[in-house]
Amino acid sequence: MAGSIMVLSSTDPHPPTNMHIHWLQHVPFEGLGMISRWAAQRGYTLSSTRFWAADELPEPDSMDLLVIMGGPMAVHDEHLYPWLMEEKRFIRRAVNEKRVVLGICLGAQLLASVCGASVYQHSEKEIGWFPVTRANEIPTWAKEILPAQITMFHWHGDTFDIPDAAILLCSSSACRNQGFVMDDRIIALQFHFEMTSEGVTALVDNCRSQLDTSLWVQNEQQILNGHNYMAATTKVMEKLLDHCVRRAVEN
Repeated sequence: MAGSIMVLSSTDPHPPTNMHIHWLQHVPFEGLGMISRWAAQRGYTLSSTRFWAADELPEPDSMDLLVIMGGPMAVHDEHLYPWLMEEKRFIRRAVNEKRVVLGICLGAQLLASVCGASVYQHSEKEIGWFPVTRANEIPTWAKEILPAQITMFHWHGDTFDIPDAAILLCSSSACRNQGFVMDDRIIALQFHFEMTSEGVTALVDNCRSQLDTSLWVQNEQQILNGHNYMAATTKVMEKLLDHCVRRAVEN
């Protein structure tokens, strides 16, 4: 069955609306990160589908916001993870039924694939803390949220093309297509705004074998020392999540 719904207490006396967020988890060591705290502060409810635990998926109209998290698998690994086929169908339904959707890392790649773009192995792995630069032609709301440049946490070896109806959001020196937006409600981010110190440690512990001597792969100590960047990334993520809530209210 689907993950149980958690009702979260609010520290915000005026949350904009009664939101329900459903999130998709691919491996137990990649969770919501700071999104859990953000939701709790606003009194929103959370439920999850843990594919690694064979949870069922809900109906798309039962949620206001869908969040798709990361994972070490690739979008084309259906032979290893048959649930990827069901997940793609579910994401496609959510997009077509005009849900607000936020995809992070693998979640962004799944969104790109569902929206008709190619996803493939990149020429470089990008693992660690590297700057992301905002694209020039992006919606006004996105320009107000995303800094011109910010150092972000990355852990990916694949990349995606930008879907035909989407707008490129940002790039890094290692990877041009770092994010896109469609219809102001479908947001894909290759990097991790949501990351916490615990999340970084969990990724290192579970994916240490990927840390090689490639140009855009930092060593373990450099990665673990990146907690100084998190205050800035968390503030941006909170603004981005608040935008998702506003779009959900408008829907």
